[in-house]
Amino acid sequence: MIRSMTGFASVTRDGEQASVGVTIRTLNHRYVDLQVRLPQTLAELEGRVRAMVQGRIGRGRVELAVSVQFRQAAVDVEFNEALVTALAAAVEGARARGLVAGPLTPGDLLRLPQALAVRERSVERDPVAMGELREMAESAIEEALAQLDVMRTTEGAHLYGDLEARRAALAILVEQIALAADEGRADLQARLAARVSELASDLPVDQTAIAQEVVRTAARSDISEEATRFRGHLAHWEALVTGPEPCGRKLDFLLQEMNREANTMGSKADGLRVGELVIAAKAELEKMREQVQNVE
Repeated sequence: MIRSMTGFASVTRDGEQASVGVTIRTLNHRYVDLQVRLPQTLAELEGRVRAMVQGRIGRGRVELAVSVQFRQAAVDVEFNEALVTALAAAVEGARARGLVAGPLTPGDLLRLPQALAVRERSVERDPVAMGELREMAESAIEEALAQLDVMRTTEGAHLYGDLEARRAALAILVEQIALAADEGRADLQARLAARVSELASDLPVDQTAIAQEVVRTAARSDISEEATRFRGHLAHWEALVTGPEPCGRKLDFLLQEMNREANTMGSKADGLRVGELVIAAKAELEKMREQVQNVE
């Protein structure tokens, strides 16, 4: 299956305690190169995140970043009962001696930091809140990966259209090369036979041996095996691009093999049109190689 290695996705999830943002960017690369950036609060998710990405992406550089924005934290109020009890007793004694008037009020307590302490309650210290945060982050990553997959598949469809057109052109070219090579080989054999006939009138020769040598010489320009292998590579290509697995590296290897066969055909075959056709085939192969660098 053809999918592009380039893509982008961004997802934001809002919860009661925090907001989670996920961005994923993928680029071309020979292998899987995964870069994950997580906030410290979600550091323990890295192994899980890597497994999620590697389950969906077979090749390419992947840059995944997760951000967390906490909302206003809840508060804890600590009341120093022992201190306030002692303070109330002291105030009551002072009132009995006429030193102070009026009761001890909440405002009096708020002015004493030792009596009441108001502290923000960190989400990290709340196991339930942290569990919800991790679930929200995983869900956002899954959605981002799904969006990324859609984008890469859509771009892959465009790549498939271009590559399929070039594959079809190559199929035509290899048949034209094979036909031109057959014509060239027949012409070579005829020219050699004519030349031998000219020489035979002046020199005594073994006609049978000469005829066999002419056939062997002409056979050296036979490219039927190379053409057959080239056709096999084209058939294998079609099976790969319509299969379910990522195929970029395999397509790259097939192009190398087809280029090798094209070089061999160009060096072996005889004929006026063979060189021109082989150059056209190699030009198509080079354009396909450039495109395959974008295929997962």
